[in-house]
Amino acid sequence: MLMRGGTSKGAYFLAADLPDNPVERDAWLLALMGSPDPRQIDGLGGAHPLTSKVAVISRSGDPACDVDFLFAQVGVDKPSVDTTPNCGNILAGTAPFAIERGLVAARDGVTTVRVRTLNTGTIAELQVQTPGGRVRYGGDARIDGVPGSAAPIPIDFLDAAGSVCGSLLPTGHVADRVAGVDVTLIDNGMPVIVIDARSVDRTGYESREELDKDDALKARLEEIRLAAGPLMNLGDVGPKVVPKITLVSPPRAGGHVCTRSFIPHECHASIGVFAAVTVATACILPGSPAAGVAMIPDGREKILSVEHPTGEFTVRVIVGGTPAEPRVERAGLLRTARKLFDGEAFLPESLSGSARSLPAPRS
Repeated sequence: MLMRGGTSKGAYFLAADLPDNPVERDAWLLALMGSPDPRQIDGLGGAHPLTSKVAVISRSGDPACDVDFLFAQVGVDKPSVDTTPNCGNILAGTAPFAIERGLVAARDGVTTVRVRTLNTGTIAELQVQTPGGRVRYGGDARIDGVPGSAAPIPIDFLDAAGSVCGSLLPTGHVADRVAGVDVTLIDNGMPVIVIDARSVDRTGYESREELDKDDALKARLEEIRLAAGPLMNLGDVGPKVVPKITLVSPPRAGGHVCTRSFIPHECHASIGVFAAVTVATACILPGSPAAGVAMIPDGREKILSVEHPTGEFTVRVIVGGTPAEPRVERAGLLRTARKLFDGEAFLPESLSGSARSLPAPRS
């Protein structure tokens, strides 16, 4: 099933329809998405990292959860399948998919689906509108980066801190100096290097297109990223899509912080779900580069508007602890999703010995 999840698009598969062996599974996913090829002309991919994603879904092995979700970032022009990170946008489509495929029984009204992400162990609760026991995709919710409106899918993350790096601040410090730049190395669902844009001689208000053409900046950011990888318990991150890098600057469109996010070598048209949650968390930590530019509202419940190149992303954060040492207790946000296509995907003969298709959709 092809689905839009948040501001991404991907192919959703039942785990039972793919090989158990990760090497064989990844070979299938590369072939199905049409990689490596910058156009992905011979597969389902959309020739961009945001449209070359895969979700693999099964009933959960954890009795406290409903379904397990394995996320795969499939390389576009490289033969890579990275299952290190999570993706909160593709996550938004997992609950509707699970209901459509009969993994979760729909209730009349709203169905809550608890999803365990196998990549990171993160558990999230998603609420899907299911009037009459059927998934409703149409609605009035709007998210920047997606045209039109759709039914809202509220997502609450229950234990995202340190899901990839082992702790919220893998170095134990709110700020570190890496490759000559002050940064925050942080993981609240996504490993992110947060940098004040002025530290790399940029304003942070440049357009996505301008930043994508800025080879000098991208080389500098990659230098920082490679140096930060081992400090974040990620080892050699050269071939990985994490950590991401986000430049932050003071808000200027009515929000609380302005961002330019790299994923990691292209500037994001908006900002990823977990990256937004992680950056919002960094904004709350005194002494971080993000806290130095952000405008943080008062109160235990903070609604933070994270500005990005195509609009804003609202993150809800519940904060405990003390003003000097705040602690994020829960983070949540709103996404939407839509079913785009349901059918058969065909493997090339070179993989199967014959023109093989995945099993037909289950009713």
